[in-house]
Amino acid sequence: MKVLVIEDEAKISSFMEKGLTSHGFNCDVCPDGDEAYLYVTSQPYDIILLDIMIPGKDGLSLLKLIRAKGINTPVILITGRGELEDRLTGLNLGADDYMVKPFYVDELVARIQAVCRRTTGAQLNLRRVGDLVVNMGTREVKRGEDVVELTAREFNLLEYLMRGAGRVYTRTQILEHVWNYDFDPQTNLVDVYIRRIRKKIQGSNNDAEELIETVRGVGYRLIKR
Repeated sequence: MKVLVIEDEAKISSFMEKGLTSHGFNCDVCPDGDEAYLYVTSQPYDIILLDIMIPGKDGLSLLKLIRAKGINTPVILITGRGELEDRLTGLNLGADDYMVKPFYVDELVARIQAVCRRTTGAQLNLRRVGDLVVNMGTREVKRGEDVVELTAREFNLLEYLMRGAGRVYTRTQILEHVWNYDFDPQTNLVDVYIRRIRKKIQGSNNDAEELIETVRGVGYRLIKR
């Protein structure tokens, strides 16, 4: 899940980024409203975490602009304790929820998942390839009737392949999206994680169909059935 964090306080934005990344989210961080507007209008996000008091366009002005542009990405406002009127204004402008500073990362993750379930719908959160089912909201993975236990990073990689099932992704693309790394020709990180995921979704069923295909000299794809 790709998250845009719009927060100008470096300690808070770093806390949010590290916490969300540890839960398997892919985060972009932006410190002001003007730059954030470019981010929001140039690429898709699954959810936006928006501080009200930011430089440039303030949070409420930014929210009003993106909603007027027809961008319906879920927005959670990040507010201070004394900003009740701003919170109400934000909800009226189209925000989906708000968090009051300070907060715990686990609470923020729970709010994100709840907002995504409400705005997207539980069934729309499901991705299926053959008998492999991934719930993007609850982050549950099943192969047939078997639950597949993945680490946060493994889930993030599988989710990336699931969203573009049938499409070939290069190792460079996977590194940039899942790890935010530039390509290092010496690393076999992607290959190691692909092997782990293959083994886990294969489970004890040796006859189960192989779903992740290696495209020699290019990268990997999830076979679309």
